[in-house]
Amino acid sequence: RSIRSELAWVAALGRERAVEIARPVAGRNGEYVQVLASPGGRASRHAVAFERVPGLEPEAGADLPDWFSRLGAVTARMHGHSRRWPRPAWFKRRVWDFAAMVGPHAYWGPWRDGIGLSAAGTAVIEAALTKISGRLDVFGMGPERFGLVHADLRLANLLVDGPHLRVIDFDDCGFSWFAYDFAASVSFIECDPMLPALMRAWIDGYRTVAPFGEEETAMLPYFVALRRVLLTAWLASHHEIPFAKSQGAEFTAGTVAVAEAMLAGKFLS
Repeated sequence: RSIRSELAWVAALGRERAVEIARPVAGRNGEYVQVLASPGGRASRHAVAFERVPGLEPEAGADLPDWFSRLGAVTARMHGHSRRWPRPAWFKRRVWDFAAMVGPHAYWGPWRDGIGLSAAGTAVIEAALTKISGRLDVFGMGPERFGLVHADLRLANLLVDGPHLRVIDFDDCGFSWFAYDFAASVSFIECDPMLPALMRAWIDGYRTVAPFGEEETAMLPYFVALRRVLLTAWLASHHEIPFAKSQGAEFTAGTVAVAEAMLAGKFLS
């Protein structure tokens, strides 16, 4: 049901040409969601095939702000579609609220298991999350600020080909704050000196399509810091992957630095 819900939104986005996407491909039986049995007796897996589309992920170079301006406009169109699209009655996706991200039963595991996280670092992140939680309580979850979002618009999930900017991998799409989509777009580059320029470019691009208010803008540093903590938890739960082995401790240290800067009012200010 969750996968079919993801595909329903992808299909609607493509059908209404809200954004450029990769379309799912039906199997020989006409179904998009296939059940793949394990020859070794393990649990079966659900799988969906998508068409192959041209493009490469944007490179972190001098022209990246230009692509973030384009991404801001694309994100605004996605959000506009999300707000007006009549979802099927059976539609079901995860809710990415504060508790789901960093609470006791967080989807991606406990952030306190961060690779190489010290007691001092834990205290800094705890203080940062307390501040973020308070800001979110004031910001609220009204329909103008909280709805169906992609939730993983990082560079690896974008394909650029000439003038085209395609969005792929809706696997994490669900209900969250619309402004959170910017935080997801800067995943793993939160400490890059170019980040303020990317944020300005994204906001400028967004505003070519839809309003993006000052209250939303003021929340972006908090959403980026929250996403960084979430990724720290994800790396801890995927400690076996090469990136986590080689850079997990350095990434955790960067998370603590982001939290410290945010607490001091010096992060993306």
